[in-house]
Amino acid sequence: MCTAVTYLTKDHYFGRNLDYEHSFEEKIIITARNFPFSFRELKPVPTHYAIIGMGVISNNFPLYFDAANEAGLSMAGLLFPYYSYYHPVKDGVDNIASFELIPWVLSQCKNISEAKELIKNASICDADFSEELPATPLHWIIADKSGSITVESVKEGLFVYDNPTGVLTNSPPFPLQMFNLTNHMGLSPLPLENNFSHTLTLSAYSRGMGAIGLPGDLSSASRFVRAAFTRLNSFSEENEQSSVNQFFHILQSVYQTRGCVTTEDGVPETTQYCSCINTNKGIYYYTTYDNSCLNAVNMYSENLDCERLYTFSLIKEWRVNFQS
Repeated sequence: MCTAVTYLTKDHYFGRNLDYEHSFEEKIIITARNFPFSFRELKPVPTHYAIIGMGVISNNFPLYFDAANEAGLSMAGLLFPYYSYYHPVKDGVDNIASFELIPWVLSQCKNISEAKELIKNASICDADFSEELPATPLHWIIADKSGSITVESVKEGLFVYDNPTGVLTNSPPFPLQMFNLTNHMGLSPLPLENNFSHTLTLSAYSRGMGAIGLPGDLSSASRFVRAAFTRLNSFSEENEQSSVNQFFHILQSVYQTRGCVTTEDGVPETTQYCSCINTNKGIYYYTTYDNSCLNAVNMYSENLDCERLYTFSLIKEWRVNFQS
């Protein structure tokens, strides 16, 4: 499964652990401003914000796992099994496929407010990218420097929740994750409603108490609580080095070590990569399971006023800085 996190110091940072039993041969992808986005049911977007993120390209379409645009808006899709529901195409709404949602939002929106406005008339339609790439059950976190929201498509419809934790994991739905979070914060349970929204103050965590009673397993619910606690209590200096370094330490609090989680077939699930995007500077930092050295791609090192998709293969080989 996966964990996504936001972090704010002088700049805004966004990233995730992608936890899975195998790599998708994902690459860092930069989509230039004039790359023509075509969507199954909606009008194309020929010019747009430049985007940098991780994903794969199929049929000349970037399938982003996580990404940020040059305006500072970021987004990630995480597995949402058992609850995700994609609807038949219907009239009177913006029918967008699950694999199109990240480029659709990031190509047009510069902040959360614009993303909410774009999504309010949307429906995630039931469409596979191809026979080889069926639709994946997902939900999404969208963030900017002002905060974050969670987007979930279930049988009852499409719901957008304010997310004061700045964290997203997997199932169950976000309201249940927040309900469970209150059990570890000494607060009264929150109401479970389809239009769940709140202004929970996460400073209710007691600083100085360490992680007493904090869940330690790798389930989605436990990772949500642990990541929220770690993010809230994290402290770093405002500079890039300290901020990025601290961000990866937050992700390491929910890192999946090979062998601790296995699939039904006995295949170990691991954190394939950890990412951190400085959304102000357009820099995508990452590590992989076998290469814990920090690697980075800067979107502004490329010509963004063109129609190109730039790709950068991940450096996965083990690297050591020997000293003498």
